[in-house]
Amino acid sequence: MSSMSRARVARRIAAGAAYGGGGIGLVGAAAVGVVLAELRMAKRVVGNGHSPHPPSAEGLYGRAYGSRYGRGHGAYGAYGSYGDTYDSPHDPPLRLVMLGDSTAAGQGVHRARQTPGALIASGLAAVAERPVRLRNVALPGAQSDDLDRQVALVLEDPAQVPDVCVIMIGANDVTHRMPPTRSVRHLSAAVRRLRTAGAEVVVGTCPDLGTIEPVQQPLRWLARRASRQLAAAQTIGTVEQGGRTVSLGDLLGPEFEQNPRELFGPDNYHPSAEGYATAAMAVLPTVCATLGLWPAEEERPDASRREGFLPVARAAAEAASEAGTEVTAAMPTGPRGPWALLKRRRRRRVPVSDPAPSAAAEAQPGA
Repeated sequence: MSSMSRARVARRIAAGAAYGGGGIGLVGAAAVGVVLAELRMAKRVVGNGHSPHPPSAEGLYGRAYGSRYGRGHGAYGAYGSYGDTYDSPHDPPLRLVMLGDSTAAGQGVHRARQTPGALIASGLAAVAERPVRLRNVALPGAQSDDLDRQVALVLEDPAQVPDVCVIMIGANDVTHRMPPTRSVRHLSAAVRRLRTAGAEVVVGTCPDLGTIEPVQQPLRWLARRASRQLAAAQTIGTVEQGGRTVSLGDLLGPEFEQNPRELFGPDNYHPSAEGYATAAMAVLPTVCATLGLWPAEEERPDASRREGFLPVARAAAEAASEAGTEVTAAMPTGPRGPWALLKRRRRRRVPVSDPAPSAAAEAQPGA
């Protein structure tokens, strides 16, 4: 499918989500049924849903930066848990919240420091040179309609509105045949509520289900197509509500083909620790940029990296086909619709010097 065709499909899905349209098929109905049957069989084969509960990584990261100003203290000692106090009158901790499904929760790894939330929090603390408090409300198995509940949890205390939220969602929508218009409608509503409350939002769009090893060709191609179409529509819905997206897509695709055992976890369905690190390296620059922490010169489009301004539907389609690509709103609506800036940021290795908020976080089930 060409970029223009993907853009048209994504725009139709996003328009249906915005105006209450019905379910627009991602692929033909018969093909969808076969893909779903294959994916569900794959999930049974790899034991999806039966792997250990993801370890909790909630807590305060970047303790060394906080020690310049004051000491925090809580149930587990200095900076031990999400509810810890922080005494410094300067540079209070940045608040980061993870929402979404098992990918956001970190299912498939055994240690808190290996989860995407911990990796992003550690990286953000290093870039900001400031502590980061991480909260994770993601639920393994969640579909986009669970975001309403998750956002309510995040915003229940008006005094604790996050600085930035990272949402990873979409794979379960495809495998459970949620109409894409409904999927995008729930995601758009979540982004709108968080942005209205004052939080920045970064969405890691639907990953490429065609990289799951037990799914065989030609069904891998169909799963990839369905995933990319949803990812593009998610981008449109997110950007139009003031959020930014990073395409997870086939981020692990080339690496998976070369080294599948290293980038996918023991169940061959969820990412391994190295796989989550790869995803975190792609998301971290956008999280930093949305908080104004990235070098100003890197915010300008770089023609040598094929960055630039495009109608949002075209930018979404291009991003869906190239993992690690960022899309953010750039210009008011014009004759061709809203415009967006397409960025291909250089990935930065996530520091691991501050791997977990406390020893207690490691002592979770499955650790």
